[in-house]
Amino acid sequence: MNQQDHIVKSFDSELSRLYGEIQQMGDLAMAQLNAAVDVLDRRDSNAAARVVANDDAIDILESRISSDVLTLLALRQPMARDLREVYAALKISADIERIGDYASNVAKRSIVLNNSAAIPATARIGRLAKTANLILADALRAYQTSDAELALKVRDADAELDGQYTSYFRELLTYMMEDPRTIGQCTHLLFMAKNMERIGDHATNIAENTWFVVHGEMPEGERLKNDHTAE
Repeated sequence: MNQQDHIVKSFDSELSRLYGEIQQMGDLAMAQLNAAVDVLDRRDSNAAARVVANDDAIDILESRISSDVLTLLALRQPMARDLREVYAALKISADIERIGDYASNVAKRSIVLNNSAAIPATARIGRLAKTANLILADALRAYQTSDAELALKVRDADAELDGQYTSYFRELLTYMMEDPRTIGQCTHLLFMAKNMERIGDHATNIAENTWFVVHGEMPEGERLKNDHTAE
């Protein structure tokens, strides 16, 4: 093996490790979101506190990926698609870190909600989380397999999550108007629902960066949006 082949093989190995770390991050973030909704349903404050504490693992991975990216840039000086892959890894790891934060926020608010009586509207958080996690799973699969077409589907699917969020937002407003005693609980649920909507946005960022890696440019046109809560 000549020196050039050795360099190429070494870079491929380092890039593969980077992809593996991002997949590990994504798996952790999805598990965190599922766990956050589970402890909300069970009204288990101790388990919710563990979900919050587990966010550190995602933060550590994100820091490791940032360090690996800087090392790759400094030592390998990648060009063209190689450079796009390294750059996208940095962006995508930051998106996953934020997703982990949102899952942690849901768990934190569930602890506060446990101090009040349960209300039926809480159940819809789980549906929002399921949609958000499906979008995230597709975004991560598109990235790992360089599937640009799946990435575009993720970009469009985010509008469905927006629509669910808008519907739930209006339901909670009606709930609060009909029974002002639920304003405290509904306010926390509104913030939780917004966390879910933002998770969809970050999953869409991952999808757009996947398209960028494959095609060297961002997708054309505006994202489909179906969030009408400001209207």
